[in-house]
Amino acid sequence: MPNRLAAEKSPYLRQHAGNPVDWLPWGEEAFARARAEQKPLFVSIGYSTCHWCHVMAHESFEDSDTGALLNEHFIPVKIDREERPDVDRVYMAYVQTMTGHGGWPLSVWLTPELKPFFGGTYFPPEDRQGRAGFPSILRAIARGWETERDKLVAEGDRAIHLLRESHGEQAGPAAAGPLVESAGEAFERGFHSFNEAFDAQSGGFGGAPKFPRGSVLNFLLRIAALQGPAEGAGATALQMASVTLRMMAMGGIHDQVGGGYHRYSVDAEWFVPHFEKMLYDQAQIALNCLEARVATGDERLAWMARDIFDYVARDLAAPDGGFYSAEDADSEPPGGGHPSEGAFYLWTHGELAALLGADLALFETHFGLTTGGNVPPASDPHAEFRGANILAQRQPLVATARKLGLDPEEANRRLIAGLAVLRDVRARRPRPQRDEKIITAWNGLMISALARGHIVLEGEGESTLLQAATRAAEFIERELHDAGRGVLYRSWLEGRGAAEGFAEDYACLIQGLLDLYEAGFETRWLLWADRLQRKMDELFRAADGGYFNSAAGAPDLVLRLREDYDGAEPAPSSLAALNQLRLGAIFQDAGRRTRAGETLAAFESRWRSAPQALPQMLCAVEAALEPPRHVVLAGDPAAPDFRALAAELAVVFGPRRTLLRADPAILWTAAMTPRDGRATAYVCEAYTCQSPVTTPAELRRLLVMAG
Repeated sequence: MPNRLAAEKSPYLRQHAGNPVDWLPWGEEAFARARAEQKPLFVSIGYSTCHWCHVMAHESFEDSDTGALLNEHFIPVKIDREERPDVDRVYMAYVQTMTGHGGWPLSVWLTPELKPFFGGTYFPPEDRQGRAGFPSILRAIARGWETERDKLVAEGDRAIHLLRESHGEQAGPAAAGPLVESAGEAFERGFHSFNEAFDAQSGGFGGAPKFPRGSVLNFLLRIAALQGPAEGAGATALQMASVTLRMMAMGGIHDQVGGGYHRYSVDAEWFVPHFEKMLYDQAQIALNCLEARVATGDERLAWMARDIFDYVARDLAAPDGGFYSAEDADSEPPGGGHPSEGAFYLWTHGELAALLGADLALFETHFGLTTGGNVPPASDPHAEFRGANILAQRQPLVATARKLGLDPEEANRRLIAGLAVLRDVRARRPRPQRDEKIITAWNGLMISALARGHIVLEGEGESTLLQAATRAAEFIERELHDAGRGVLYRSWLEGRGAAEGFAEDYACLIQGLLDLYEAGFETRWLLWADRLQRKMDELFRAADGGYFNSAAGAPDLVLRLREDYDGAEPAPSSLAALNQLRLGAIFQDAGRRTRAGETLAAFESRWRSAPQALPQMLCAVEAALEPPRHVVLAGDPAAPDFRALAAELAVVFGPRRTLLRADPAILWTAAMTPRDGRATAYVCEAYTCQSPVTTPAELRRLLVMAG
């Protein structure tokens, strides 16, 4: 008999519908049972493409004896962290505070009042090497609840008190001194922190495991723009960002056959990935590549962005316009059997020899293939990759061609043809599960990437990327926005989900709409972004600045948190500060700049003491200290002369500039008109504009002078 999760929309919850555990979804029914039966809640949080979630499910939640323990002593609850990031962050903060680490699956035990008193992440199915297994922990907590309940309840009270002090409703005290001094110190310390952690050989920061973290590269690229990319700190920052991106592109974290990037690398060389693919990673890596392409002119970075866009369009695009959230790490092996990690992506030497024929030597040399498999045992603790090869470039193609005595163009042609063969064969394998939730925040990030891609890559040409971004925005407007109330919803799968949007959904979508406006100059996106920012302020803004993750009054939250870490996704307050500054500059609204400043002040003690924690917010600090800079284009956005002027802004690297079309909706631009019937550009700083120009060469000269 399926349990109560069978009726849920979440693919993650449905994955557990056949467990012998009497799971309930997070909600009042579970809370009421805990109060009535005076049992603690066991809350398991994960997501559908999470490899270790699958492992714990198979080892523990599918086991009838473990299920009986859970059912007898606890109220078992499952949460999809992608549907309820607010709940996840409260209990993740608790586990990280108590244990020093976090991750998924997240396992936490709560009092009937929802206060946590014990937690961790993955637990093995039996006692191992001095570490208690999951059944032993369940029995110990059950005994403790029976014999020492007061202590566990007191621990829950203490935990909430600690979380409220460190993460909760009051921001830390602002540091003394002018913002410009604080910013300068924080920028320098943040730069040195990343410089010291930089892996000069393999790119990235620190050792294994190694994650792409888009906000770090955003910060480094802003340093390069401010300091200049040719020398000093600017050159060093640009080198760190571009080397990291190029080494990621060569590594196994990059799907060399099908495009796109896996979640992270288990080693320091980007070689052995954790094979799941997340939409938010694709969006942020693409944005990093596009900005680095503008800074360096390196066409390899443009190719990286196109590779991501091709993957997303092929495998993550929903028919009606939105983008799906993720693809799993696990899938059935080609010959059948239990799903295992990477099965869709790995190749035996025999398979490759049969498929590639005379080109096998080229692939062996370029991708480091071996007859016994190229995955080190240390990176394969469960022996799932034994005898298999991961495709990762061992050197540039020119070096491969030289070793084999080939012309580089011929080597490239043969490599592309061979990869097409592998892609066609792989497409017939059992595919990893795709989580088809359409999440507002992650779609907002993808809209930003596509819009920026249109500006940098398409220029005056076809608008494929712009069309994709527009369709996604229209999907969210149609399916995930209640126009009457002005609120967003979090996710869509077979219809709109029950949860209303969280701060991150507003912040990411507003950024996406502002970028979409700059790509296509449709005023509707700008005006919608303005309305959404007002609604975000109403729902999430704290009295002393910054934004809570969740709206006030939620009955199922013991604490409202303000995210203070730009991690796999940027913190909502970091994006909101940038969005407020952009909207303030567009509409000459000093109040928005004030609110952005209040957000930065609310987190100042954090970004001063640990600037590496909030690199995206440091980008907002930089924007707050710079005067508003605009380029206003007057004319018809569909006309070639207008598009030629707009394309010019894609190739000039330097200070931030807001790109606008002269429009009565933006009152201060209404008097800016085309000159002599030609599209005209007005370059302005602090709302003072230089003489208008009508040619791309004149516009570039002004931009270079202003930068």
